Amino acid sequence: MSGDTRTRRLTRPSDGKAPTGTATAPAVLVSLLAHTPRLTDLLPHLHQHALDVTGGTRSLLFEHNPRNGAMQATSGFGLEVLHTDPWLPAADEAALVAAAFAGRAPLLVTDADRQMPDLAGRLDTRAALLFQLAHGTDRVGLLAVGFAGPVSATSVRHEAPQVADAFLTALELCRLRQRDELERDLRQVFDEFSESLSATLGLAAGLDIFCHGANRLFGADRTSVWIHDRRARHLVLQASSDADHAARDARVDADDPLSPVAAAMRRARAETMGGADATVTSTVTVPLRGRRRALGTIIFEGVRIEPGGELDLLDRADELGRQLSGAIENMQLLDDVMRSRRELENTFDSIAHLVAVSDRRGRIVHVNKAFAARLGRAREQLLDQPLADCIGPELAAWLGELSASVRPVGPSEPTTREILDPTLRGPFMVTVTDLLNNERDRVGSVIVARDLTLQTQLEAEREELRRRLTQSEKLAALGQFIAGIAHELNNPLQGVLGHLELLRTTGAFPKPLRRELQTIYREADRTAKIVRNLLVFAGSRRLERRAVSLNGVLQKVVALRASACRAADIEVVRHYEEKLPRVSSDSLLLHQVFLNIVINAEHAIASAGGGGRIEITTAVRPTKDAVVATVRDTGGGIAPDVLSRLFEPFYTTKEVGQGTGLGLAIAYGIVQEHGGQIVASNHPDGGAVFTVELPVTPAPGRRSHDR
Repeated sequence: MSGDTRTRRLTRPSDGKAPTGTATAPAVLVSLLAHTPRLTDLLPHLHQHALDVTGGTRSLLFEHNPRNGAMQATSGFGLEVLHTDPWLPAADEAALVAAAFAGRAPLLVTDADRQMPDLAGRLDTRAALLFQLAHGTDRVGLLAVGFAGPVSATSVRHEAPQVADAFLTALELCRLRQRDELERDLRQVFDEFSESLSATLGLAAGLDIFCHGANRLFGADRTSVWIHDRRARHLVLQASSDADHAARDARVDADDPLSPVAAAMRRARAETMGGADATVTSTVTVPLRGRRRALGTIIFEGVRIEPGGELDLLDRADELGRQLSGAIENMQLLDDVMRSRRELENTFDSIAHLVAVSDRRGRIVHVNKAFAARLGRAREQLLDQPLADCIGPELAAWLGELSASVRPVGPSEPTTREILDPTLRGPFMVTVTDLLNNERDRVGSVIVARDLTLQTQLEAEREELRRRLTQSEKLAALGQFIAGIAHELNNPLQGVLGHLELLRTTGAFPKPLRRELQTIYREADRTAKIVRNLLVFAGSRRLERRAVSLNGVLQKVVALRASACRAADIEVVRHYEEKLPRVSSDSLLLHQVFLNIVINAEHAIASAGGGGRIEITTAVRPTKDAVVATVRDTGGGIAPDVLSRLFEPFYTTKEVGQGTGLGLAIAYGIVQEHGGQIVASNHPDGGAVFTVELPVTPAPGRRSHDR
């Protein structure tokens, strides 16, 4: 820190003569040391004593700056001007300074204007007496006494070495007092900082309080704290004693060599920038450094430094930086631990399987959210509860066997078992793994239960889809086969019917054969209808598509079978969706589909003993792309071995002569031709359910022949 400052307290005008007045006795100095709290009040007496003992006319006290090895002039006596810029002795001067520190006795330089011109210029004398101030090899400072005229070693009084001891004692005593005062002030600042951290567990609020306290402590215009964001390689303004300044959310590149904030973070100790007299303020930068990384920077702006007080201020700033660095690093470590714990807890709770951790006593240490939710209890209520009380008896017995079994030292392989647990409500694949401590000793168990309900449902659905696909492929192949046979039968059959019709018209046959001829015609016509039905099943009939109301078709079917249902004591219940969209279909064929289904339902109810209910429901599929019609009866249901063959042609469970086995086969073919699907199943409460899905928009069927 450069610049000349005229001292106002520690110098007096020099008249070239020795100072007059009563000499300061050693006993008086001891009393002053004990009762004078401020060094600035004590130094004039020490300087006067030094001049009295040595016979000098002026004196200058330098304090050693351990940061750069320079000598900093901090006080003087009898000088016109106190030069406070650092004294960096040249080679010749440095040799004499080293000689002064090498010996216990003062070093007299009679021709200082030639050997030590810089020092002679500061003292404005030709001769100088140098007193070393040191603790062993640690330099504390240097006292230089100047003489107006010639001087010899014999003219210096024998108690001159005690002068250095008095200055050294005063400096050390003052530093101890200042350290106590600093610790007291810092304790107050950090007490407020700690209270904020404890209350909020947030660094930002605590740093705001710290900035205001440190601002008062250093008498600065503004104090700000910049925190290093290692990921972004930025220094972020985290807090400031100036609220408007902190609200700007300023950022500085951590590698910017022109930024004082970034440059200060890379330094080892506090430094000042700017002037240092009573009318000029300085900026003090303090690096914040942790044990392993740089944490940020403290910036004090507008600090007023008293002449000679820079070293003391920088020491205070360094101490403040060290304590704040420790607090910030601890908070960042705490944040890292808490963030890691939150991530682990979130990961733990994100596991869909049921997870429980128990100790060696079998008591719950931790459970995830899925486990607590399955039991319908809060997680806190489960902690330290016996795990056996929260699971089914089979699982508890198995865990007890594993715990009691003799296992080798160290971790063992995980054990897995499939269990149906009534307490956890479902089938589970349970895996038990040892819980290990840092020494790899077993201290408990980790139980992971994977719910198999969804997997079982998926497997059942997959099996049902596989069964449907197999049935569809089988019926498709059967349809192609039947279509070929039907076409081959239809041609000669139409010839037979044509000739029979000709015989009936012309009467060219013996009258005794009339009845037999009618029988032949009736059976041939019945055979032709069977062939036509087979062609419908095979998809060979052309569809007459138009917009059809499914509710209307069902209403006609119900009206047609109303009398038969009343006679059989069957109640027909209808649940129609009022705003059911129309389907593009052949209404006559749809009528045939639902007529066959309703007649089958009547037969099923009659087979179960008579009297029952048929429920017909229509709705729109949630995806809005199809309408769904269900017909449920209260009959005896469908046997499992019958379900797989229900839609096969000529397959029937009725007695001989009561059915051809083509009704449901024809219904299947018609629905497939419309691009829909028909499914038969058993209702959980009894009876059979037929579900027909038809697309709302026209969709090509298996072999559509739309006009």
